[in-house]
Amino acid sequence: MSTSSTRLPEGRYGRSSDQRADRTLRVVGGVLAVLFTALIGWFGYHYVAQNEISAELIRFDTGQDAVKVHLEVHKDAGVVGYCTVRSQSSDGAEVGRADFRFDGDATRIDQVVTLRTTSPGTSAELVGCHAE
Repeated sequence: MSTSSTRLPEGRYGRSSDQRADRTLRVVGGVLAVLFTALIGWFGYHYVAQNEISAELIRFDTGQDAVKVHLEVHKDAGVVGYCTVRSQSSDGAEVGRADFRFDGDATRIDQVVTLRTTSPGTSAELVGCHAE
């Protein structure tokens, strides 16, 4: 009794279609990985290098109809921009939002701004800063 082999003789018929498909998938996966890494690098560079104005919310004091916000702004000399600040009430509803403009040659601005609210605000949040 003999058993028949289901394996083809090596080297006789060339590569199997599974091997070709595996190689194709590896090449496509490598190309996509390189493109994804390049895209992440491009976004990272533009976020860090092109951001000409940034700020940090140091502290805030709440009141009945306003919130005093202490901002520290860092920007390039001569750049004009604005920072958006918002306040929310205890139930999470937005009760105030305003843009505060920063210009001049100073590269560091430490300023307290007043955000008017429609009802008592319980928080203050720096939404973002943008150069014009």
